[in-house]
Amino acid sequence: MWNPDVRGAVLDYKETESAARSLRLQLQSVEVSRADDFDRAFSALTTGRAEALIVVGSAFAFANRGQIASLAQKHRLPTMFGLREFADAGGLMAYGPNLADAWRRAATYVDRILKGAKPGELPVEQPTKFELVINLKTAKALGLTIPPSLLRRADEVIQ
Repeated sequence: MWNPDVRGAVLDYKETESAARSLRLQLQSVEVSRADDFDRAFSALTTGRAEALIVVGSAFAFANRGQIASLAQKHRLPTMFGLREFADAGGLMAYGPNLADAWRRAATYVDRILKGAKPGELPVEQPTKFELVINLKTAKALGLTIPPSLLRRADEVIQ
């Protein structure tokens, strides 16, 4: 599921498509750009017999994470997201950068700029702290058993 109106989402979708192809998985693209699109999108996923859902991140998806997680559970679709907040909202799993850490690191940039550093001369940083969050409440609601080896690797398990 992705929003074609978001410039970065197109690239992320293409990366997802490439990964699916290399894993010999059939990818079903569902575009969602308005909250009204969710019912249609989940209906299409059900009709297409989707077995899982990956949501390409965007501010729109983030703002609607509760609705996405709720509809995914209603349609019995295990979900994977790129930010922990989606798992907190009821999604099955999330793996990606820790936003709180990223904002703390951004504050150091603000500090340096306020002290006179030129923004164009500051190095570009990539996230350094990533986390895996698994929502066992959602797994139970979907009738899924998460392997103990995966649970041990998780940074957080929502009970």
